Amino acid sequence: MTLSVKNITTTLFVLIIVISLIRFWPLGSDVSYGPGILAPEEPHQVNITNAPMFMHNDYFITPLAEFEIQARVLARKNYSWGRESDLSPVDFALGWGRMSDEAVYNQINIRQNNRFYYWRVQQFPIPRREIETSSANMHMIPANREIERAMKRARKGDLVNFSGKLVRAESADGWHWVSSLTRTDTGNGACELVFVEEFEVVEPGEI
Repeated sequence: MTLSVKNITTTLFVLIIVISLIRFWPLGSDVSYGPGILAPEEPHQVNITNAPMFMHNDYFITPLAEFEIQARVLARKNYSWGRESDLSPVDFALGWGRMSDEAVYNQINIRQNNRFYYWRVQQFPIPRREIETSSANMHMIPANREIERAMKRARKGDLVNFSGKLVRAESADGWHWVSSLTRTDTGNGACELVFVEEFEVVEPGEI
C-alpha cells in the first residue's frame, strides 16, 4: 500500500499535535496534602560579591547570591519561545509560610503568562502584603538536563526543595537578565532568576 503526499502530510501533522500535547500537557492532577503550612521558612539567601563569571548555553552567568528554598508549587509554566527560554525553560510560582497552605492558596486565583505571575482574590484569606512577600515567580535555569526534566515533572501542590544561585545573565550583544535580590518587591523586575544546581520534589516531613 502506498501513501499519498496528502496522507503523509496529515499523518505528520497529527504526530506533531500528539508530541506537543505530551510535552506541554500537565502531568496528572494537582497534589493535595490537606490544610496546613508545609514550608514554614523563608528562602535562605546569602549575597556574594566578585564571584567569577561562567558560561552556560553561550551566555555569561554572574552569581549574585547563594540561594536555597523549600516551597509549595502554586503554578508552573514551561516556555519554548523567546530569548529567555534559551536559559530558562520553566517558571515556578512558589509559596512559603502561609502561602504554602493549600487552605490559603486555593482561595487565590493564580496564573502565569509572559514570564509574570498574576493573582486575584474575591476575599483576602491573608493580608495582601503577606501574599506579596510569601510568594514569588522564579525563572529557573537548570544546570543540566536531569534537573530540567525533574522540574517539568513538578505539579501544582508539590513541595519542592532546590538550591543554586541568583544570577545575572548576559550575552555578547548586550542583552541581559538580572535576578531580584529581595522578596519584598513586586512588579517588573521582581522575579528571581535562579541557576538551579540541585532540585527535588519532597514529601512533607522528609527535610
